[in-house]
Amino acid sequence: MDTGTPDTGGFGALLHRLRAGAGLSQEELAHDAGVSVRALSYMERGHTRGPQRRTVQALAAALGLDAAGALELERAASLGRPRPARPAGTAGAVGAVGAAGAVGGTGAAAVADGGGPDLLPRAPRGFHGRAAELGALSRAAEGEAPVCLVVGPAGVGKTALVLHWAHQGRAGFPDGRLYADLRGFGDTGEPGLMEVLREFLPALGVPHGGIPESVNGAAALFRSLAADRRLLVVLDNARDSEQVRPLLPGGRRCVTVVTSRHRLPGLIVTDSARPVAVDVLGPEDGTKLLAGVLGTERVLAEPVAARRLAELCGGLPLALRVAAARLAQRPGWSLDAMAADLSDETRRLGLLDVEDTGVRAALRLTLQQLPSRVSRLFAHLGRHPGTHVDRYAAAALADTDPAAAEAGLERLVVAHLVTETAPGRWAMHDLVRLYARSLDAGPDALGRVLDHYIATGLAAVAAAEPGNEECFPLPADHLPPAAVREFADRSAAVAWYAAERDDLTLAVAASHAAGLHGRTWRIVMTLWPLIVWRVRDGWVPLLETALEAARADGDRHGESRVLNVLGWVLTEEGRIPEALTHLTAASALAAQARDAVAEANALVVLGVARAALGGLDEAAEGCERAVELAREAGDRTIERLAMQHLARHWADAGKWRQALDTATEALAFDDRPGTTDVPGILLLMVRGEALLGLGDEDGGIGQLELAAREAEASGYEDGAVRALGVLLRVSADPGLRARYDAAVARLRTRA
Repeated sequence: MDTGTPDTGGFGALLHRLRAGAGLSQEELAHDAGVSVRALSYMERGHTRGPQRRTVQALAAALGLDAAGALELERAASLGRPRPARPAGTAGAVGAVGAAGAVGGTGAAAVADGGGPDLLPRAPRGFHGRAAELGALSRAAEGEAPVCLVVGPAGVGKTALVLHWAHQGRAGFPDGRLYADLRGFGDTGEPGLMEVLREFLPALGVPHGGIPESVNGAAALFRSLAADRRLLVVLDNARDSEQVRPLLPGGRRCVTVVTSRHRLPGLIVTDSARPVAVDVLGPEDGTKLLAGVLGTERVLAEPVAARRLAELCGGLPLALRVAAARLAQRPGWSLDAMAADLSDETRRLGLLDVEDTGVRAALRLTLQQLPSRVSRLFAHLGRHPGTHVDRYAAAALADTDPAAAEAGLERLVVAHLVTETAPGRWAMHDLVRLYARSLDAGPDALGRVLDHYIATGLAAVAAAEPGNEECFPLPADHLPPAAVREFADRSAAVAWYAAERDDLTLAVAASHAAGLHGRTWRIVMTLWPLIVWRVRDGWVPLLETALEAARADGDRHGESRVLNVLGWVLTEEGRIPEALTHLTAASALAAQARDAVAEANALVVLGVARAALGGLDEAAEGCERAVELAREAGDRTIERLAMQHLARHWADAGKWRQALDTATEALAFDDRPGTTDVPGILLLMVRGEALLGLGDEDGGIGQLELAAREAEASGYEDGAVRALGVLLRVSADPGLRARYDAAVARLRTRA
């Protein structure tokens, strides 16, 4: 049935007269010409005044016009076109629109103001922020035939960004805007290439009967039609590069925007695609998104809760919209109550799902695209107790080797399920981690990664403090990893400690919560070189957890070792009475177990605590006994350590000759020339102070300068501050003051 009022002049009026004279309805003519009824109605009513040559030819053929009639219709159309008719070799036109709608279901193809087709879905509502990403997309769309690759994790708002940008820039694409949802991450199946082209070609004026039957032919026709047009082509939700390439228009004035949860590096290589990364929203933009759904007043009434909601949703727009939808359905529910519910990790993902939409659904569809071995690795990563993994930790979790784990991690990076935050270190978004934890990974993943940390920690101790005794025997049920990281030297071990400290602390907490007591205290004890270097970094709570675990494990040796380190840290913090209690207990446990080395160690640290109370003679006596015990046990490392502390006590008592002789003898123990350790640095300091006390200023300054340089080079900031502090008492050198201030600043920054 005819619809609308015919145009009173021009092409529309002529077309209406010719159709009426042929006795055809709009539906009949549209069907015969291969255009949509809506497009034909727009032409007759004058909304489309100048359809292009191919459309006019199709209409003339359907109307049965002779050559003169077809020419008259073409002349009327050419008068309404905004630019001169193209030469015959550039077949096609922008003005006519056909087909039932864009792939993905946006209804009948709309006609743009300039006469070109517009298959874009509507602009997103409640769009906020993204100024940087919009700017990056505009820059990427500059130049000749650019391909823009908008990538990011599921639910981050890639499609919303592109549609907002495309609608804002409609004027830049006068020849039309095409859109196809490639459904690369959906349950409904991907459209075939021909299905997409059967939407694009009629929109560009090709009658259905004129579409080539072969995919290659249809794709070639699409490229030829786009060759001289200023088109925007949006290919949404692409699975991989292969799915995209046949749909690239190739025209020098065409812009193609591809969105994907994968990085599609192949498209970058073959088509110079320009990536635009879309990340989660910051707290401010997250709260604005909430306000767009809930209203500004409701959000302003609870600004702290709104910001907390944005944080709990991890800045993920999909999660924020689901949370806002739940709140919108409950006008009497406060944002604070919603934030309290989301704070429960066991409920968070469930609360961020609405019907078949939500974070879990989006992540599930992403995971479905990956090989089973990669999906399995993803599930095991959810069992990691910390926030970052390296390839060794990932391998331990999944019970595989580091090379296979790294390959899997790279696939997960491409799928935006993990992020490489630094070379060789990967992390998950909080909501992604919660989803991974909901998957089945078997019962042993936590134990394997804890044993990985124990094995790696022991390797770090060996590199950082070569020649020292083993911290402890391995647990009886130790699960050895397939490979253990190797450390070339002390600096490599220090770098690992610095990078992994937070994750090691989280591993201790997870181990303790799981009742794996033997692993809990052992992981803490592998940190002792870092504790020595950074003694004032707040180690007491961690050591108290280790002490509780060692006692629960029934391991007296472990308990004695933990008590010893805890007592020493408390001494350094000035909590001497507490330290004495722990150190006395450590010494007694070691004596009961007839463990001469542990007893010597305890006596050394006990001497430090006693010296802090002014009992230098008592402290020296304890260290002399520790030297005897170490010699009886044949442990040169502990003997050297006891002599170092003995020399310190004598220096503090002003007994310079005894201090110098003891320090010199202990330094002679070093059978690793060219290496530096903390006891060695401290012995150099004692020798320097002793030489100063004996009147040898040049010799003393030389030893203290050597100690300071080695402390600075090894990252032992406490030692650098101490050595430089002594030097400043005998020298007013501005360079020393600058180095001292820098070391103090590093110490404060680190804390």
